[in-house]
Amino acid sequence: MIRIGIVGCGEVANFGHLPAIVSSGEYQVAALFDPNEERLATTAAKFGNPPTYKDLTNFYRANLDAVVIASPAPTHYENVLIAAKQGVHVLCEKPISDDEDEAVEMAQVMEGSGKVFTIGYCYRFSPVAKQIEQWVADGVIGTVRSLRLVYIWNLHGRFEPDKNGSWIESPRWRGRMVEGGPMVDCGVHCIDLARMWLKDEVAQVHGHGAWVADYDAPDHMFLHMDHCKGAHTLVEMSFSYTHTARNPLASFSYELIGDGGVIRYLRDGYVLEARTGQETITASGASEKNFAGMYAEFARAIQTGDVSGLPTAEDGIIATRIAWQATREAMANRVRPSAQDL
Repeated sequence: MIRIGIVGCGEVANFGHLPAIVSSGEYQVAALFDPNEERLATTAAKFGNPPTYKDLTNFYRANLDAVVIASPAPTHYENVLIAAKQGVHVLCEKPISDDEDEAVEMAQVMEGSGKVFTIGYCYRFSPVAKQIEQWVADGVIGTVRSLRLVYIWNLHGRFEPDKNGSWIESPRWRGRMVEGGPMVDCGVHCIDLARMWLKDEVAQVHGHGAWVADYDAPDHMFLHMDHCKGAHTLVEMSFSYTHTARNPLASFSYELIGDGGVIRYLRDGYVLEARTGQETITASGASEKNFAGMYAEFARAIQTGDVSGLPTAEDGIIATRIAWQATREAMANRVRPSAQDL
């Protein structure tokens, strides 16, 4: 059994990482760390009451083989460097870092440790992503010329009631916007998928944004990527789609247009199909995420040393660089109406 520890017991650890780890049969949850005592206790109670720690020194005395860095993005750099010094394998949540120099240092230090270092791009492991990858490789729709990848949702709502019943801005919503907004937070998954499916790098990037809330980053954003071999990818991301609605909706889809057909995935109804001139091929749909598949591959890499099935630090650096480049361009080109236009 791989003795694994979790750094950060927030939302993503509770709904994604820990359920997959506990159910895998490959791991023993040997330690949980979080500076928030209430969050730490609540998480431990949900997952068999493993040992808990509020300081990292004692956390690393738990004889760990691997750690998951599921802390807020601004802390990834420090936490990965500490893990590297401890000589453990590391799975780090996305984005790898909002500072590329720090991300490069993280990659170099982990490489020097000789341990596995991967980024939590759980979308790669979905049966949907794998099927699309195979269809593209097999030329089912010919040469892919255009990709349209959409994830517009409300990030669980911008406002929520506090303990007294007063409506306040959600700390989750505010935190993700301060950390860069939807393209940096969620869009990196789609950037990573486009590179994986096309087996092609990005030649140029442009970003456009819309502001419902008045943060520096746009809360609804469009990323345009031109790939080196001529394909174009549009990624549309939003935190403000139905963000104040009583009954919110989300829209999630992949569309790949080739010179011989179209691949479509719609999360509503789990539609997955390839429409060509000869036939319509349907496949089983699934969630766009697959934490269980990611952790199975992480365990295999730890046990065999073969990291070919995992996203690399370089994949994390490239996707984050593109997301930030587009977000900064959108911010720089923001049109602010004059008083008479309001």
